[in-house]
Amino acid sequence: MYQYTTQKQLRAAFWEQFPQLSRKRITDYSGRGKMYCTNTRCAWVDWLDCLSKSGEISQELAERATL
Repeated sequence: MYQYTTQKQLRAAFWEQFPQLSRKRITDYSGRGKMYCTNTRCAWVDWLDCLSKSGEISQELAERATL
């Protein structure tokens, strides 16, 4: 069974494990939305990839999860 099954669980675990990363959201490149800084986004996708490969989350959840 998977350790995490929802995006809400993933986000909470991510911020708990990486409290040093910036939570500040900046205007995205289109000027119409917000996004996290590059370091935070890269840490998120690397972390999701590791969780997926280790079997802690499903591949489907890894593909649809957003920070």
